[in-house]
Amino acid sequence: MLSFNELLTFEYENEYESAYDLSVKRNFSIPKIYSANGDLSKRWYIYFSFRDPKNGKLERQTPFYGNANKYRTKEDRMSVLVTYRKVLLRLLGQGYSPYSDNIELHKSLNAKNTVGIIYDLPDNNTTPPSEKPKMTVKEGFDFAIKLKEKLVSINTKRDYESKIKNFLKWLSINHPEIKFISELNKKLVVEFLNDVLNRNSARTRNNYKTDLSSIFQVLVDNEIIEQNFIKKIPKLKSIPERNKTYSQDTQEEIFCYLEENDPILLLYIKFISYNFLRPIEVCRIKVKDIDTKNKTIRFKAKNSPLKTKIIPELLWTDLPDLNKLDKDAILFTPDKIGGTWNTMVGNRRDYFSKRFKRIVKDHFKLGIEYGLYSFRHTYITKVYRALMRDSSPFEAKSKLMLITGHSSMTALEKYLRDIDAELPEDYSTMLKNVYE
Repeated sequence: MLSFNELLTFEYENEYESAYDLSVKRNFSIPKIYSANGDLSKRWYIYFSFRDPKNGKLERQTPFYGNANKYRTKEDRMSVLVTYRKVLLRLLGQGYSPYSDNIELHKSLNAKNTVGIIYDLPDNNTTPPSEKPKMTVKEGFDFAIKLKEKLVSINTKRDYESKIKNFLKWLSINHPEIKFISELNKKLVVEFLNDVLNRNSARTRNNYKTDLSSIFQVLVDNEIIEQNFIKKIPKLKSIPERNKTYSQDTQEEIFCYLEENDPILLLYIKFISYNFLRPIEVCRIKVKDIDTKNKTIRFKAKNSPLKTKIIPELLWTDLPDLNKLDKDAILFTPDKIGGTWNTMVGNRRDYFSKRFKRIVKDHFKLGIEYGLYSFRHTYITKVYRALMRDSSPFEAKSKLMLITGHSSMTALEKYLRDIDAELPEDYSTMLKNVYE
């Protein structure tokens, strides 16, 4: 005797249309799909009732799962269950009964190729069983972003959304015929990246490539598209933007000028200079992040969720009495130390960058190569050269790693090379010996 699961699975794999005689009194209820309100962590299935031949009542039958729950997207899972339900309706209409031997029915179905009308279902689950539901380009990207937002920071999500918005705008102008996410291809994305390159820089173009590739990988992982062809697009060589270190005289002139003209900006710069924080890390600081007893600060760093650093005495003496401030207050706001500022941390960083340009760069006529990062480079260089006076290079770098917070010696050494912190001693005697 064939079991219900065996019969239904077989008929799913060998599906063909069959007639359903509406004149026959139904001995079964219309099969329904249970989708757990879209929760993919729960099991989805088909359920129905069949009239018990002994008591004449409709009795709920064992739910049918099939292979539906192995699929990882709602669209795929629903498509499979819709097909199962369609086949089940056909079997029920042709005489299948969970209370009897169905061998003769099975033989009959294999011997005939009946074409007919499938019972008209009362809901909207009409997706063709042989096709996956098509997603528009925007729907595909929205789906990927929704999954990504659980894994990335708010700022990263905003970067994704911004780049996708620009891509969709470009697509609507240059290729309005493209409607579905499956229609995108490598040639089209290369065309878009070339447009980004023409309007911006190689670095910006590479950033677009990286972010779009990340989004496309989500679509591949969820079997919405077949491959991430963006991975095959080469990365262009770009010249990194680099902030130069300040000379001793320029740095002192800037500090003296800000003491009179913008003390808040000066203290902001001192956190970058003395604590070696990045501008956005300073913008994240709240009053409660500073331990007044141990003179330490906790902050979210670039490559780690949370770091702790000491606050050097040189900086500590410039801080106001933090015990008088609201613990949840943002440390740096436009008009005071310790206050409310309801805007994204990226907007805070941009504000202080523009304020620095207006107050400092324009006044001292500094070039594009000088910025807030230049103070971090300047003071790391100072500390490293001071350590080198009494230590070997390895000892000096080991001590410096504790101060700067670099995650590895390799990362620190690359950073020191990039900012030209490592300079050799005078080699004049070597040059003289060459000519003697």
